[in-house]
Amino acid sequence: MTRKTAADFDPEVMKLFDQYVHGRISRRDFLSSATRYAVGGVTAARLLSALSPSFAAPLITPDDKRVNARYVELPSPQGNGTVRGYLVTPAGAKGKLPTVLVVHENRGLNPHIEDIARRLALDGFLAFAPDALHTLGGYPGDEDQARTLFGKLDQTKTRADFIAAAHWVRQQPESNGKLGVVGFCYGGGIANYLATQLPELLVAVPFYGAQPKAEEAARIKAQLLIHDAEKDERIRAGWPAYEKALQAAGVKYEYHVYPGTEHGFNNDTTPRYDAAAAKLAWQRTVDLFRARLA
Repeated sequence: MTRKTAADFDPEVMKLFDQYVHGRISRRDFLSSATRYAVGGVTAARLLSALSPSFAAPLITPDDKRVNARYVELPSPQGNGTVRGYLVTPAGAKGKLPTVLVVHENRGLNPHIEDIARRLALDGFLAFAPDALHTLGGYPGDEDQARTLFGKLDQTKTRADFIAAAHWVRQQPESNGKLGVVGFCYGGGIANYLATQLPELLVAVPFYGAQPKAEEAARIKAQLLIHDAEKDERIRAGWPAYEKALQAAGVKYEYHVYPGTEHGFNNDTTPRYDAAAAKLAWQRTVDLFRARLA
């Protein structure tokens, strides 16, 4: 099936897919419910395949000579013991680099998130993308298997791993010590969480991520840049209460809702991708990182 856009799918199929992606229904449940929307010889299995990521064409390939990339491991005594991640810098960089932690969706460190890290490096940042699935064998190369593994994580330890990663990358010799974080979906929730935990964090950019508890807003010192999708009712439902808490705490933030978009609109490996919205959101993100971290 030729890869399509979100507009090519029935809105109810998109809702079912969102439930599947976030572990609210099983693969079997998705296929059973989607069957009623499978018409014209298209099976429910083919619908799922069409909606799933395709990693065939990264924007910045792993062997691109403009960046230097390697996998590293670091200790996480309060978490799962160790953290493994993907560290990327611009080739030939001189001087200290503004530093960004990149937090993946609920699939682990897949090729798309590695591509995001390379994009940031090409924009002049030291980028580090940890893999929450490291202690379970790492990203397995299959999105459905990754989804299953993700449900086995101890989230308390996993959050401690991301805190350890943030401290570690900020202390690297290539870093200028100024740290930002960008996260997507699950990673957007982690970006919000890190903003409540790390007073040294200067910028947090959650893409369609779950908000922390309103009472935790008072702990935030970072500037927030929040990107949400108009059709993402699940995430947007928590925004009004959180915005009140941010305002009461005097937190500096920008909130953007991108018209007509689905949850996951920045991920250019799936039909939920919206090129115009992703381009604008990414430019806003890079501009803020440059302004606050350089």
